[in-house]
Amino acid sequence: MTAERPHAEEPRLAIRGPSRRLPLRGRTLRSLVTALVFPVAGLLALTAGGHLLLPFDGVTTLEGKIASKSEFFEDEKVQRLLMKHGIRVHITRMGSRDIATTGFDGYDFAFPSGRPAADLIKNDRKRKNAYAKGHSAFVSPIVLATYREYAETLRDNGLATPRQGVGADGSSTLYYTLNMKRFIELSAGGKKWSDIGINKYRTENGNRILAQTSNVCEANHAGTYLGLVAFVENGNTVPTDNAAADRVARKIKPTLVSQGLPSEQMFQTYEVPEGKGLAPIVVVYEHQYFAYQIRQRQQTGKPDSQRVLLYPSTQFLTEPEYIALTPKGDRLGELIENDDQLQRRAMELGFRVLDSSGKATSTELYRFLEDQGIPAPASAANDTKATLPSLPLLERMITTVGECPPPTSTPGTTS
Repeated sequence: MTAERPHAEEPRLAIRGPSRRLPLRGRTLRSLVTALVFPVAGLLALTAGGHLLLPFDGVTTLEGKIASKSEFFEDEKVQRLLMKHGIRVHITRMGSRDIATTGFDGYDFAFPSGRPAADLIKNDRKRKNAYAKGHSAFVSPIVLATYREYAETLRDNGLATPRQGVGADGSSTLYYTLNMKRFIELSAGGKKWSDIGINKYRTENGNRILAQTSNVCEANHAGTYLGLVAFVENGNTVPTDNAAADRVARKIKPTLVSQGLPSEQMFQTYEVPEGKGLAPIVVVYEHQYFAYQIRQRQQTGKPDSQRVLLYPSTQFLTEPEYIALTPKGDRLGELIENDDQLQRRAMELGFRVLDSSGKATSTELYRFLEDQGIPAPASAANDTKATLPSLPLLERMITTVGECPPPTSTPGTTS
């Protein structure tokens, strides 16, 4: 069916009145006002939230040389907390001993991982009458990180004892106590993992039994482990003169074989699947292991039961010290030492935070681990507390064992 076409009307000419368009200047002004509406609205919203005023108030960027504690400043929450105080941190990563033996020009602070390197820095600054102010906020013990089959092999040979953890039974504990004297003897004797029954756990490893460290000439944890081994080998006493230091250093040198991994890569090696073959036991800081388990719990819903810790029966608590090299750097040191939110975040990253009296407390950290669904290690009050030699003797032993090259520059000058 075809529809009928309506009768077409004559076309009409529409006549418009005068144009009411704004002149060019008016149109430009209206466009500009429209374009500014959203930015101004955003400006007001950000200002109301307290986020936009900071850049206008000024942000201070501090330059620092940091060893293993760099992960504290790389943490996004720590960065946000510092930005509230108008501080941004730019870090240069290197081993603690490298920090102490290279220059400080252009740096506001140094943050070695232990007291020996910190003392080197402060002594040098004092001789040069240069600015230096120390701050301490948290500590972390030296521990040996390994894998369950290696810990159980040591247990089978009478070297490791399960350390009951809160919420864990003896068969699934994440923590063991390692008999340091017997472990050092086993390593010094050249024993291999295949010699002591690692194959029982369907693992093949013909490498020598030892605890892997970074280069002793660079890293605090390596130098501290050297001091711990020296303490045990010297009958649980520290060498007190050059002759004793040289004798002990020569004795332990073969035991401290190292592949010289950079310190920041040591724990990264432990985390990856290939780490088990590369370095079955690595010397690390306790907080690194706790931080790893916290991440595992958040990502998978449970801790990693195959990666475990060996607590040396002869223990040493490392004391990282933040050293302000400028007044600007001192402001950051005060915050790290006294700000409740930063201290809380340090604990959440696995550190034992110092209390108001300067003592390390584990109770709050262990409670936090429990809340995260991670077993906490039981304390072992009968463990021996190791003491490091005096700084000159420790440096002498480090140089002997590591055959360290001379410093690239005198501390306090341009590196």
